[in-house]
Amino acid sequence: MSDFSGEGKVLFERVERALQARMPSLDSEHQSALRLFNGFYEGFADVLIDLYGSTLVIFNYHEKPVVLRPLLIELQKWLIRQFPWITAVVHKTRSIRNMFSRLGVIRYGDEDALTTRIVEHGVQYAVNLRLNQDASFYLDTRNLRRWLKDHMAGKSVLNTFAYTGSLGAAALAGGARRVVQTDQNPRFLEVARATYAMNGWAVNEDDFLIGDFFKVVDGLRRHKQLFDCVILDPPFFSSGTGGAEIFLNEKTLPLINKVRPLVAHEGVLIVVNNALFMSGMGLIRIFDEISQSGYIWLEEIIPVPPDVTGFPETRLTPPPVDPAPFNHPTKIAVLRVTRKDRAPAS
Repeated sequence: MSDFSGEGKVLFERVERALQARMPSLDSEHQSALRLFNGFYEGFADVLIDLYGSTLVIFNYHEKPVVLRPLLIELQKWLIRQFPWITAVVHKTRSIRNMFSRLGVIRYGDEDALTTRIVEHGVQYAVNLRLNQDASFYLDTRNLRRWLKDHMAGKSVLNTFAYTGSLGAAALAGGARRVVQTDQNPRFLEVARATYAMNGWAVNEDDFLIGDFFKVVDGLRRHKQLFDCVILDPPFFSSGTGGAEIFLNEKTLPLINKVRPLVAHEGVLIVVNNALFMSGMGLIRIFDEISQSGYIWLEEIIPVPPDVTGFPETRLTPPPVDPAPFNHPTKIAVLRVTRKDRAPAS
């Protein structure tokens, strides 16, 4: 590390400090998933480093990524010296149009060496680290997966915008009697099916709904389907098959109102909002508005884990907009719902 100066020295020093804070969270069997460095909050906004089992995923956010590439190769070598059990390293470049680079280039190891399974809270999850521009598994919702595992025994669950289905899988691991996963991309739900296979769960194809969110929700309402828990975790931006566009900053309230009729009496609606420029109080004001009816209210806030937010001793930069009372721009809330008709879940 003494061989570096300037920008390189800053990056290595801050990564090293971040690793020290995370060492107690590393598992001896190298099966967990963890954010090793969040440069947005830990002092180097162009770099983010995730660990999935024995694979490192390094994200390059530099506006001219080629400038940073040699430094990231040296960082990769240093990380492998720290963790000699690493089998593969993937670099993802987020600021260029080349989709191959956005999905990830293997810079160490090969395709066969990539992690395809991680374990979290005793549950196995399939991962496909080059499926999308992220890594197919969201680390910021780890505590939500734990909550679902702890609270969904005997319940029915609808996981909208399911992506690779980890939230629904967590509910199933906790004993949910039914989990419906829906996403418009069938490739994403294939990862969910792999998760089911790893855990020995049967796949009921009727509970894997491939299609546009609005059409799927309308169909469930027509069939009078109700669920003890509905999960609303939309992407920041999405374009549906009918051309409908979803912008979280503008559409949070309409999306809540869209799925709320699917929540059974005394059920919960879980809202995940990752709009970077929506303040925490902005989201709270939306909840306050809908709670005026007396039939829905905020019951619980679920925090994002510290490896994602940065630790008190490593965090140097605040989010661009204050997320309080949430602890991160990924804002996770549990809303309790009652119904005039007191209809039970299906």
